Amino acid sequence: MEPDGPAAPADTSDTEPGSTHVAKAERTLETRERILAAACEVIAEVGFEKIRMRMVAEHAGVSTALLHYHFENRERLFAEAMTHSFGQTGTELERDADTVPASVVLARILHNMLPTDPELRQDWRLWQELWVRALRDETAQQLAVDLYDQLHTWLAQAIRRGIESGEFHDCDVDATSTLLLALSDGFGIRLMLGDPRIDLPAAQAAIWRAVAGTLGVPETFPAI
Repeated sequence: MEPDGPAAPADTSDTEPGSTHVAKAERTLETRERILAAACEVIAEVGFEKIRMRMVAEHAGVSTALLHYHFENRERLFAEAMTHSFGQTGTELERDADTVPASVVLARILHNMLPTDPELRQDWRLWQELWVRALRDETAQQLAVDLYDQLHTWLAQAIRRGIESGEFHDCDVDATSTLLLALSDGFGIRLMLGDPRIDLPAAQAAIWRAVAGTLGVPETFPAI
């Protein structure tokens, strides 16, 4: 494992005379965001076991010392990169969620839980790295459980909204959310592997059919 580098002051731009606290905070946040985005890309490309802090620093266009200032070691960087990636997906899922049918919101969540585009395929590579680490590392295991809890919450909120509006039948929300999570994981892995027996439309259709009767909605996957 690459040894931790020495602590370093933040970007010199953060300490320019006359800079306001707000400007400093914005620059610090921008630097962290750039580092986290770079970490997601590098981890997805080479895997956590091969990653070195220097690789991320070079990809982000910052010094290794600055990277260590923000993230003390690979483990902290990996955990925050996962959370960052997850947060980006969560922001997208909130798009006009209050103005579209609950079935569309739920379909969007399911769409984003599958490797449906290059960015989501990158997210899936990160998930797969986390799964492997979680088998042997208690901290990674807890992170995975916490992230699954957030996914479960997103699904449950969409289902409850549909029930409250009368769009969905009343049902066991937790059981339905758990089923959707399990199906998304299973089909997602096969899509990542390029399994010729399954493609994205078939995966989405199968997942939706599994709960359509429970929710009382048509079996066709909604247009999102």
